[in-house]
Amino acid sequence: MAGLRTIASPPIADASAPLEAEEARLLLRALADPIRLQVIEALGSGERCVCDLTTDLGLAQSKLSFHLKVLKETGLLADRQSGRWVYYRLQPEALERLRAWLAALAASCTAPAEPCG
Repeated sequence: MAGLRTIASPPIADASAPLEAEEARLLLRALADPIRLQVIEALGSGERCVCDLTTDLGLAQSKLSFHLKVLKETGLLADRQSGRWVYYRLQPEALERLRAWLAALAASCTAPAEPCG
């Protein structure tokens, strides 16, 4: 995704810190792509080998690798290598920080406007 800046190379430096609006924007932008959302959903049940993701999502290795890289750079995924295979998993801390940011936004969005005057 051209122009996508990264928050941090995984894991996010301080997983307990509140998510800043810029970080939320980057995470949401990464998740907005339909292929990346499919990857996230596929990893929702646990760690998966890249070979399985390629087959299950019906994607060419190069296309999948690009999307995995974007998700990893934004801190949403982590990976590990075992032999010649790479395994990917979700970073629950990043998802939790995004959830908390959205919850705070939802909690504050019902405040009435100040009277004009």
